Amino acid sequence: MKRLPPLPALHTFWVTAQCCNFTRAAEHLHITQGAVSRQVAGLESQLGYALFQRQARGLSLTEEGREWLACAQQVFGLLADAVEHIGDRRQTLQLKASTCVMRWLLPRLLQWQEERPDVPVELTTTVAYNVDFRREPFDAAVIYGPIVEQSAEARHLFDERLTPVCVPGLLGSLRTPQDLQHQVLLHPTRDERDWTLWLKAANACLSDPIQRHHFETLDLAMTVASQG
Repeated sequence: MKRLPPLPALHTFWVTAQCCNFTRAAEHLHITQGAVSRQVAGLESQLGYALFQRQARGLSLTEEGREWLACAQQVFGLLADAVEHIGDRRQTLQLKASTCVMRWLLPRLLQWQEERPDVPVELTTTVAYNVDFRREPFDAAVIYGPIVEQSAEARHLFDERLTPVCVPGLLGSLRTPQDLQHQVLLHPTRDERDWTLWLKAANACLSDPIQRHHFETLDLAMTVASQG
């Protein structure tokens, strides 16, 4: 494998090639004209061919020099894009959160925005309950479930507490868990595990048929419940 040209010398060539003048290139790079000339000559020596034609009236690019100029423009253009875009990503907090915690999380994100307007948040919501920082591009995550051993700092926020909710107008007809037999149960999951766990803890056994609706997320089920 051939040795790659040193990046500083390539940058000096790129600047010089755009003006074809050692003096102006030196002014732009804040180095001496002699330093510019030596870096370009060293690059030519490594490559094995001339990049400039030295003439009494100035410099002009050789055919190889023109090809290298096009390559150098692409290289430094890519580097400039990387500096801009990667820097932007570092300034943005990439956050992942399960949909079941959105009602708890959103007010806190508004507070964060007021306290740290210099660090915007890019929020990704998911119905999944976990995160893998080794494979996912997130800085932090609010997840539902047990702590998984990973190379990350974890902080317990709160325990889950299952509590049935309904619009106030239904409370008068719900005196015991058994009264739910005549209501429509809203399930935030297909397996109906939330209602199953709560009814078991309440020692209630509802007989079929019972009306039920299923939703993809807890937030959607809560919205439907709030509308009666």
